[in-house]
Amino acid sequence: MNQAVTMVPARAGRQAASAFVVLCAVQGLYFLVTGVWPIISIETFQAITGSKTGHLVTGREADHWLVNTVGALVTANALVLLFAARRGRPSPEVALLAVGSAIGLAAIDVIYVAREVIPPIYLADAAVEVVFIATWLWVATRMSRTSEDHP
Repeated sequence: MNQAVTMVPARAGRQAASAFVVLCAVQGLYFLVTGVWPIISIETFQAITGSKTGHLVTGREADHWLVNTVGALVTANALVLLFAARRGRPSPEVALLAVGSAIGLAAIDVIYVAREVIPPIYLADAAVEVVFIATWLWVATRMSRTSEDHP
């Protein structure tokens, strides 16, 4: 009977670790696609998300330093998440990076759509980010319970 009791937390711990890996992989792939896309093809990116320099008079239509910077940073986050998924060992630092990135991106999407600086299509990204945030909170809760059961 004692063995059965100790196996439940172990199985719950494996399930939480598996959820961590899957979430890292899914968010990592999403970040990779959305991060690399404007760097590889600004034309198709702008066709969906709108012009990036239309409200600024820069004199250079190819002046996309900000969108390229965001794309590079989101891609870097993607690589960390994908590496963590491949490694298969949960870490609070990776979870913090994932949640912090999702919160920041969702907040920017919502604030700047509300200010009419960026088009409403960005609310689709905000919705995806909110799903990531909620799922990370669920995973963190599962992992916390597992660690409390098994010090």
